[in-house]
Amino acid sequence: MQPRTAQNSLAVSTHIVLPNDTNFHNNLFGGMLMSWVDIIASVAARRHCNKQVVTASINSISFDEPIRLGDTITLEAKVSRAFTSSMEIYIDVWVQNLRTGVKHKSNEAISTFVALDDEGKPCKVPELIPETDEEKIRFDGALRRKQLSLILAKRMKPKDANELKALFLDQD
Repeated sequence: MQPRTAQNSLAVSTHIVLPNDTNFHNNLFGGMLMSWVDIIASVAARRHCNKQVVTASINSISFDEPIRLGDTITLEAKVSRAFTSSMEIYIDVWVQNLRTGVKHKSNEAISTFVALDDEGKPCKVPELIPETDEEKIRFDGALRRKQLSLILAKRMKPKDANELKALFLDQD
């Protein structure tokens, strides 16, 4: 199985925020953003492994600022790290006000997907080779995020989380 780069998995989608996507404040429903994030992340995961995938978790999603009626949203998803059968997907959410033309990053999310074989069982995924500085930072952080998730799910003991311990324990 050949290693892949994050760029190989890049998936981009653009949406305009319409009235049926908004709440009483004319802001995008958080659930609508979560749906769009899940869809684009699944595309990135499938591009990485060329297999069927399922969402294992939405590890993090930020609602840093409201996204307004009429704004255009562009979601960019890439695999940030591949493990044995799972992949962490990092999603950047960009918002553009079409009246002013101003575009900025407004939100981000992190999801985990698992690749499935033809029988619906988890299967091996290709290794990820990070290339850019940002990809390397996200790659390194992915193992710490996975260990924290496993600890919270009681599937790993804190004493076994070496990547996390290295952040908090003096190495002298």
